[in-house]
Formats: sequence, structure tokens, C-alpha cells
Amino acid sequence: MTDPAVDPIHQFQIHDIFTLGEVGGVQFAMTNSSVFMIAIVVLISGFLILSTSGRGLVPTRWQSAAELMYELVASTLRNSAGTEGMRFFPFVFSIFAFVLAANVIGLVPYFMTVTSHLVITAALALLVIFTVIVYGLMRNGLGFFKLFLPSGLPVAIAPFIAIIEVLSFLSRPVSLSLRLFGNMLAGHIVLKVFAGFIVTLTAAGVGGWFAGILPLGMTVALTALETLVAVLQAYVFTILTCVYLNDAIHPSH
Repeated sequence: MTDPAVDPIHQFQIHDIFTLGEVGGVQFAMTNSSVFMIAIVVLISGFLILSTSGRGLVPTRWQSAAELMYELVASTLRNSAGTEGMRFFPFVFSIFAFVLAANVIGLVPYFMTVTSHLVITAALALLVIFTVIVYGLMRNGLGFFKLFLPSGLPVAIAPFIAIIEVLSFLSRPVSLSLRLFGNMLAGHIVLKVFAGFIVTLTAAGVGGWFAGILPLGMTVALTALETLVAVLQAYVFTILTCVYLNDAIHPSH
């Protein structure tokens, strides 16, 4: 059996902690991934409640951080979907805060990165797409389908453009989920590999200690890079969510 300390895949394994019950022959259990997701929600809620409870004229560092997150999401949503898009602010802000916290927390040793699991990122992506479809149909009716057939197209090429637009729309949840999943998975595997080199080399004696300096430096540099990637991926996911919501509000644009 591979040592978990040096196995780069071990960090992504999901384990049952205790069984919740069985419904229709399907067993439901509380897993380590579920625990981390609950912890992330509690952490975000606690941070926002505590940082905004005072709401002083001169903001504290925590209040400034909360206000920065608010302004970042609000300006992104407003610029992408207009003022009408602000009705989706709680939805978009929740997604941004969850993805950001999950990405950053996953960088802590022995913690799990839930966004490195495709089932989690796919669920978030489908939630966004279904929201776009449902609200688009509720607001625009059949006019929502103008999204797939822009006005002013020549009749001869209209069917081909419609097919391309439908395929493009259907690929959105795929690209949205795979982008976040792939970046988190690949980055953490590379980090674990270099960290494994350190463990292996230092076990070889004094010579290995000196040889381990290079992978140690690479691990530190990659950790800084992964922190940047974690923040950027949360922001990219948020931007794309705002762009897709704009299609539900203004399908003819």
C-alpha cells in the first residue's frame, strides 16, 4: 500500500465517517468531503457575521475584507448583467465565497480541497445553468430562445448558427466545472509530488537534506502560485456566472 504521506492521489480520496441511513437501497453517509463543505459554510457565515456586526465608520481589517468581497462581486455582476442583475447578488456572492474559501482552505496541509472533485464543481455549474434557464424562461418566455438565434441572420445560415449556439450553451456547464476541477486537481498533485520529494530525500541522510533544498524551494514557490490560482479561479467562476446570468436577462444581446 502506498504511504499516504507521499501518495499525491491520497489527498482526494473520499471516506465515509458515519452512515446516515438507507433510502431505496442507496446508502447515505457523512463523508470527509461533506464535513469540509459544512465547515466552509460555517466559516464563511461566521466571518461575515463577525466582520460586519460592528459596521464602524472606520472599518476594521475584517470589515474591510468583507466590504472588498462585496464590492468585487457587486461590481462584477453590475458590469456584466447591469443593474437588474443585482437581484442575483446573494446567489453570485454565495458561489464566490464558497469557491474562494474551498480553494484557499484546501492549501492547508491535511485539509481537503472539495473543489478538486468533479462532482462538486459539476453541481455548482449545473446550479448556475439551471438558474439561467429557469429565470430566462420565466422572464422572457419563448423570447429566451433568441439567445440561440440572434436577430438579423440570413435565413440560409440561421439553422447552422442555431445548432452552434445550442452546442455552445450545452458546453457551458462542462467547461465551467472542468476548469475549476482541473486547476485545483493538477495544482495540488504537483504540490504533493514536490512535498513527497522532500520526505523521500530527507530520509536518505545528511546528503538528502541538502538535496531536499530544491524541492523545498519549489514547494514554497508553488504554494504561492497555487494561492494566486485559487483566488483567480474563484473570480473566473464568478465572472462566467455573471455573464451567463446576463444571457437570461438579455437573451437578444
